[in-house]
Amino acid sequence: MDIKKYTSTKIKEYRKQRGLTQKELGDLVGVKHNTISGYENGTNEPEQDILFKIASALHISINELFPETKSSFQINKNFISNNGINFSKRVGVQIPILGSVIAGTPISAIEDILGYEEITPELASTGTFFCLKVKGNSMEPRLFEDDIIVVKQQPDIESGDVAVVLVNGDEATVKQIKKADNGITLIGYNVAVYPPTFYSNEDIINLPVTIIGKVIELRRPF
Repeated sequence: MDIKKYTSTKIKEYRKQRGLTQKELGDLVGVKHNTISGYENGTNEPEQDILFKIASALHISINELFPETKSSFQINKNFISNNGINFSKRVGVQIPILGSVIAGTPISAIEDILGYEEITPELASTGTFFCLKVKGNSMEPRLFEDDIIVVKQQPDIESGDVAVVLVNGDEATVKQIKKADNGITLIGYNVAVYPPTFYSNEDIINLPVTIIGKVIELRRPF
């Protein structure tokens, strides 16, 4: 099998699945759109560090860009990127750690990327995910400032879930959501300092109050 052709086809296939233009993918990866075009038509071959960036931008495992019998790790098991990170055992799907989420900016277009975390390919196949660095102490003692949370992007959640929410066009906040027929209440666990805030159904539409995603996991160094 022509590995180069397979990789170029997969880059184009996953880019289109994600609804990205060549320019948008290039911006995420840090190359020009005509470079992405070259990767997709096979006239240029990306270096392995660029392949990892492409896989991360497309929310896929690096192995998805290679035939099963010739995965990236079989090709070069001891590959070390330009920043010194050894990727020999990294088979998960990389998702960005965002420092902020702002109203009106698609998650895929946010440039405030602090780093990357990994989730399993099985989890990644169920939707779009990102990480967010927690700010403030409104969710203590469950979440602390600078904690990293894994978020599944979705416009609605179940009552009682912890979600990333935009209120009145401001930067996103992390709160537990309690639903009622006449509106929702945003609850921070640190209730002594941050009392719950109720938003009516009219507020949800007019402010607006927008749910960005559900918090599904906490990543905290020991």
